Amino acid sequence: MDKLKLLEERIREDGLVLSGDVLKVNQFLNHQIDPDLMYALGQEFVRLYKEESITKILTVESSGIAPAIMTGLIMHVPVVFAKKQKSATLDGGLYTAKVYSYTKKVENTISVDEKFLNANDNVLIIDDFLANGQAVNGLLDICELAKAQVIGVGIAIEKSFQTGAELIKKRGVRLESLARISSFEGEKVHFAGDAEND
Repeated sequence: MDKLKLLEERIREDGLVLSGDVLKVNQFLNHQIDPDLMYALGQEFVRLYKEESITKILTVESSGIAPAIMTGLIMHVPVVFAKKQKSATLDGGLYTAKVYSYTKKVENTISVDEKFLNANDNVLIIDDFLANGQAVNGLLDICELAKAQVIGVGIAIEKSFQTGAELIKKRGVRLESLARISSFEGEKVHFAGDAEND
């Protein structure tokens, strides 16, 4: 089965639409992880960005780590994840950005140790969800602080009816989303392109 269709099928089968346009995918991505599916996502991100000279994969903890690590494994490049909590082990210089989570209704300061990101890096940002774009925007800010070049952004699940994709495109960054949700209708999920397939 096509990797994109595979992800869409899992969302239809195991995803749960909650109030406020929240999609719960803890069966395979956010709590319990399906490694085979994550590997398939990694393969697809590698296919999409195979012509680029990626030196680092960047994500934010914690749900972005699974697809990011599979992509890094296939590309043979390190995966760096921005931490949401201040850690005693982060004692050097840090690149930081503020990120507001709409699902958790909290603002976090995400941080990356300066030694893991620099001007020589070509970065591929990978994340699980794109809705309002705050997490990716924060990662883009961190790359800007590090003077690292962002080659593109890879998203597992994009809610196309929210503002995140537009925010990233306005910054002139290439965006590749594997499953693009156009709307929710009760508990039903509609994907971009569904109308042509019906």
